[in-house]
Amino acid sequence: MGTAASTPVEVGLVLREQDLGDWSGALHQLAERSVAAGVDHLTVGDHVSFADGHGADGLIQAAALLAAHPDVRVQTGVYLLALRHPAIVARQLATIAQLAPGRFTFGVGVGGDDPSEYELCGIDPRERGARTTEGLRCVREFMSGDTVDFRGRFFAVRGAIRPAPAMPIPVLVGGRSDAALARTGQLGDGWLGLWVSPRRFAEAIGRIDEAAAQAGRGGVLWHHALQLWTAFDASGARARQRLAVTMEAAYGLPFERFERYAPCGPPEAVAEALVPYLAVGCRRFNFVAEAASLSAAMEAAVEVKALLSAGYQ
Repeated sequence: MGTAASTPVEVGLVLREQDLGDWSGALHQLAERSVAAGVDHLTVGDHVSFADGHGADGLIQAAALLAAHPDVRVQTGVYLLALRHPAIVARQLATIAQLAPGRFTFGVGVGGDDPSEYELCGIDPRERGARTTEGLRCVREFMSGDTVDFRGRFFAVRGAIRPAPAMPIPVLVGGRSDAALARTGQLGDGWLGLWVSPRRFAEAIGRIDEAAAQAGRGGVLWHHALQLWTAFDASGARARQRLAVTMEAAYGLPFERFERYAPCGPPEAVAEALVPYLAVGCRRFNFVAEAASLSAAMEAAVEVKALLSAGYQ
């Protein structure tokens, strides 16, 4: 690894449903521990009813964590905007901006792993991408504080959401499709990549730049990020086994399908695997981490950050 990049490296930890359950009633301790460890942000997911009915609302989770500690930063990764009306989401975001200015990042995606989730909400799963684009356009306009007059395929809105956030809420757009990359370039402040090689990450950034230029957006200060599964353990074999069990249970697919995108082992090995992403411009990493404990995962993630920041040969 070469010299450290001028843009600081950030690391975040993705909290899963069981993590929040384990810390129920003690979110202030969870938030305090993450801040003390040096984790840059916590990431929460979002589902109305996934697979057998499980899930948790991403903005409610984010608000609870932000209220738990004055220094914790939180992002959604990702919020299923297509399931909601953009005016209501814009009000929720404006409220979060008042309560925790500058500490929240809005990660948006289309989801769709479980089509019944969309059907439950009365939405055709085939329309989720187009609804997300249209909804995000409305949300961004509402966040200006100006009166919005929009008539589209899915939404017709006229009105304002005020006060506008004093500090803008960054928007990260997830998804690997061409439509998702175009959505990022047109409406996002960064891309949240998942299951991508360094080469694919670089190609995606190029396509996002092209979409931004076509939309007349110049000088965007991009905040591209990579979200990845990993397992931390002094033994690489033990880490791999730990992660294989978890991921095969979650996805119902052999771990070999994911292995190239899911580095395992001690922090040194994980950091080394992330060097190529650093080289193509990624400075923000979200770990869906398996470890002996959540605290151990926090410490390992911060060690990866230190290694990537200092430079690794």
